[in-house]
Amino acid sequence: MKHFISCDWGTTSFRLRLIDATTKQILAETKSVQGIATIYGLWKEQPSVDRILFYSNVILQQIRILKKKVGYSLDNLPVIISGMASSSIGMLELPYKQIPFNVNTAELNIHIIPATETCRHQMIIISGVCTANDVMRGEETILAGCSIENTNDEQLFIFPGTHSKHVVIQNGVVKEIKTYMTGELFDLLSSKSILSASVEVDIMISNSESFIKGIREAATTNFLNSIFHVRTNQLLGASDKKENYHYLSGLLIGEELKDIQNKNYVSVTVVSSGTLLTLYTEALSVLGLKDKSKQQEADEALIKGQALILNLYQ
Repeated sequence: MKHFISCDWGTTSFRLRLIDATTKQILAETKSVQGIATIYGLWKEQPSVDRILFYSNVILQQIRILKKKVGYSLDNLPVIISGMASSSIGMLELPYKQIPFNVNTAELNIHIIPATETCRHQMIIISGVCTANDVMRGEETILAGCSIENTNDEQLFIFPGTHSKHVVIQNGVVKEIKTYMTGELFDLLSSKSILSASVEVDIMISNSESFIKGIREAATTNFLNSIFHVRTNQLLGASDKKENYHYLSGLLIGEELKDIQNKNYVSVTVVSSGTLLTLYTEALSVLGLKDKSKQQEADEALIKGQALILNLYQ
């Protein structure tokens, strides 16, 4: 197999890539806002249409875009799909794989849709992973492509986002998953709460002083009290609204990460890119975890993880 098609289908976004199976390089890419939630809503309007066929046609439309970009046929290439395609609003709902989950052998629940005359692509859908009280869907594939040491010491992998995931691994096996609603809570507080009048969006990452202040305060104070300081900072003239934006970000990320200080993880790897990778790495440094802190580019890990799973299950 020289090439495969990588599909990363989130709740609100869709990405399709043509991948060189040997080098793991991206040869062509297409993106759209046709996330799983949107497609599910469209399918619900015409439920008599076969569900898998309906979703498959969305993928085929994007494959045709890839074909135009590269200038040659992509027929018969396998499509490996991670993210929300296996959820209750996806192509079909697959049960979660319960931990323990061996990352090195990618012991996941998958579903294979054979190629047909109308869809000349075998499709491999990857399901998520669960514990007794937590779940993740999509991150398990990225995790399979991360650099993980085979050691008896516990390693922590952090996936920042709307619902940040903390995954503990020991001897190559997932032991624990914890979800933190950091991103969603930041959005709610900054746009819909009483604090919204005290913050102003600032896309720059240059205001590290306010961000660090939030990290340090979160590490030593009660969160429910600290977040009110966003309002008093502005009312009493201690900070302007843009500074408050970074301060609130620091409070939330600091609250998420502060318990790590008391753990004996041999390493703490942030799996992300862009702004979130920068913020979480800085937060770990402020909390005294710089020596344990590592970085992993999420997109590279995703492609490696999909390639590993494809080789195991095709």
